[in-house]
Amino acid sequence: MSHYEMVIGLEVHAQLNTNTKLFCGCSTQFGAAVNSNVCPVCLGMPGALPVLNKDAVTMAVQAGIALQCDIQRESVFARKNYFYPDLPKGYQISQFELPVCLSGFLDIDVDGVSKRIGITRIHMEEDAGKLLHQGAMGIADSTHSLVDLNRACTPLIEIVSEPDMRSAAEARAYVETLRRILRTIGVNDGNLEEGSMRVDINISLRRPGEQRYGTRCEVKNVNSFRSIDRAIAAEFNRQQDILESGGIVVQQTRNYHDDTQTTTPLRDKEDAHDYRYFPEPDLLPLILSDERIRSIRDAMPPLPQAIIERYSDLGLSRVDSDILIEELEMRHFFEECLQAAGDVSAKEICKWVIGDLNALLKPKGGFDAPVIAASHFVRLLTLIATDKVSGKMAKEMLAQMIDTGKSADDLLATMGGGQISDESALLDMVKQVMAENQDVVDKVKAGKTASANFLMGQVMKRSQGKAKPDLVMSLIMSEIK
Repeated sequence: MSHYEMVIGLEVHAQLNTNTKLFCGCSTQFGAAVNSNVCPVCLGMPGALPVLNKDAVTMAVQAGIALQCDIQRESVFARKNYFYPDLPKGYQISQFELPVCLSGFLDIDVDGVSKRIGITRIHMEEDAGKLLHQGAMGIADSTHSLVDLNRACTPLIEIVSEPDMRSAAEARAYVETLRRILRTIGVNDGNLEEGSMRVDINISLRRPGEQRYGTRCEVKNVNSFRSIDRAIAAEFNRQQDILESGGIVVQQTRNYHDDTQTTTPLRDKEDAHDYRYFPEPDLLPLILSDERIRSIRDAMPPLPQAIIERYSDLGLSRVDSDILIEELEMRHFFEECLQAAGDVSAKEICKWVIGDLNALLKPKGGFDAPVIAASHFVRLLTLIATDKVSGKMAKEMLAQMIDTGKSADDLLATMGGGQISDESALLDMVKQVMAENQDVVDKVKAGKTASANFLMGQVMKRSQGKAKPDLVMSLIMSEIK
């Protein structure tokens, strides 16, 4: 058992899902050709003036509302001055003393135990560019670095938590819960690997029961949930070794290396005065009226917990609800199906959406570009519910609907009709199959009831898969008795 308690606070940078950058009209498209989405504003050319993106403001306010923050009627942009090769202006436009959101919270759950994590602030800022280190091992053996400024001026919100977390599990739960909320309301795509959500971990150690915080270090370069766990463990062990050997932890910004699971120093940790913040002279204060805030609140999509509660009322399990919340495009298709559902239950729609349909669409790009209309899909489920097609037939038809674009009714017509549920017609087939397979009938009579499945399979084959399976089995067992 460790003699130290860890204290963790997180700074989460989330790129906003706008089409254009924070202060100019350049595209925010990820993966574009190097230095193609740039202009005089995001390149920091002399005389180029910023113009604030209205959609970015809306999304920042949405995030604040979702995280129970106080939305500030007046906020101010500031210049954060520092030099780095991917910062063309020599300063970053951010918010300091007057951010757009203050004093929120986020509830997390770890092993069935709920905990409330305070949120200090949410402020808007522009992203920097990206350094492309020219070495086989990245920065470790780089001979030089190239600069891609496509990302420069991309709109961010920085969500700063209180130092309320005491374990890696709590930190991970916080990021996972935050990511789910931001993705659900459409503010951020949650892609840690592409850098659209980045996590900086502030961690310090203290003796259990102490009120005073220890010296904190900030760990950067954490781009996955697994890395959050590992980075915290690595930094905790490093600081603990220093303290137990009688040393002093120095306040630093450190880089995490996932290959070695270690942290190394980047620079001494800066304080606010080191950045020489002052109000951005080229931007007026951002004023949000009560009416504007109210209209944003009224247009907010439902939060994950509200969706879970609604789906529960519709008969969905928590597991199914979690899948739909996590897979946004799949959930959008599911919602379209609900609109056209008729007498088909939400539970049945969900079973087919997350099961067979998902499996068929994955090789074709998934639900991002569905190749089947929700109305056609629901019609197929209606045919199942009314015994016009069997589950086996439906799976085959679904694959053909995706490949050909034909409706379920059109496919049913080309197949010569739907499921055979006429008892007299099926009874004739059952009797023929039993007469041809008397040895199997004898096995069933002797107590080997599983052999009846062979007889049912022969009837299904004879009917070209159209016989109603449960009715066939019932007739077989009735005839044998």
